[in-house]
Amino acid sequence: MNKKIYLLAIFLIPFLPLKGNAFWQEAKNHFEQILCHGENELYVPVNTWHNRLTYDHEKIREFNERPWGIGFGKVLIEDSYKYSLGFMEFQDSHNDIEPTFAYKWQKVWRTDKTIRPTLGVMAGITMRSDYNYVPIPAALPVFGIDIGPFSIENTYIPSLGRNNGNVLFTWIQWRF
Repeated sequence: MNKKIYLLAIFLIPFLPLKGNAFWQEAKNHFEQILCHGENELYVPVNTWHNRLTYDHEKIREFNERPWGIGFGKVLIEDSYKYSLGFMEFQDSHNDIEPTFAYKWQKVWRTDKTIRPTLGVMAGITMRSDYNYVPIPAALPVFGIDIGPFSIENTYIPSLGRNNGNVLFTWIQWRF
């Protein structure tokens, strides 16, 4: 198992079982299921697209839209749902390293087919240089297409004002 995910899981799991709270116990059990019984996933970020209608032309020219990076995770597929825990580091829009850790839940359609659309949500923490690497929690939509063991995944970061947000982030995944 990837050491970063393992260490993060070890760090998070003790905080989950709060006495008398079934939600936290169920979440802890769910994360353990993903980590112990899930398949490995490799993540490779491929594109960061800044919405041209919400950014000044000069600002767009400053941005990196090819987010070199890599990530690793675990995915548990049950019936028509995918549950994932993963970690990814990539170059952000300013060419600085951005680490992120997330839990992802996705509904999968056409489970009996090779090509399967997915839609869900991911919740996690990211850290950016322009925020002094302070952990930033986020919940974002996630949508994609599964093609056999490969996936093309996307999320859209909403507007945070002019010249901020409105970003489509795309990565590929390989399940092995």
